Amino acid sequence: MNKVVLLGRLTKDPEVRYSTGEKETAVARYTVAVDRRFKRDGEPTADFIPCVVFGRSAEFAEKYFHQGMRVSISGHIQTGSYTNKDGVKVYTTVVIVEEQEFAESKSESKNTSNPVEESSADDGFMNLTDEYDDELPFH
Repeated sequence: MNKVVLLGRLTKDPEVRYSTGEKETAVARYTVAVDRRFKRDGEPTADFIPCVVFGRSAEFAEKYFHQGMRVSISGHIQTGSYTNKDGVKVYTTVVIVEEQEFAESKSESKNTSNPVEESSADDGFMNLTDEYDDELPFH
């Protein structure tokens, strides 16, 4: 099974191009910086994973994804190779994105219309405002 799930931050805004031919298709490319779980002295603290997404999902990424934003993606790894202009064979590895979504709250992305108060502790949880007490199935 070839399945990849990544949670990380975009290193820059997605780059979108359109394929040529009978049916024009959007192709977005972006890189996700994924923190390493275990860090050793002298090693990088993140891996930079190149990702490719097609069609409407590519257009969505172009419109809503921005540098520094935390995203969650799933897809599969695709490897390939080509010969560059110097005659050297170059091997490639990318993640072909099948699903992508935001992985941070609106307050983290600095939107103002947020019904959630920011937590004072950086514990990953958000505090709901009192107006939502009646809607919760537990108290």
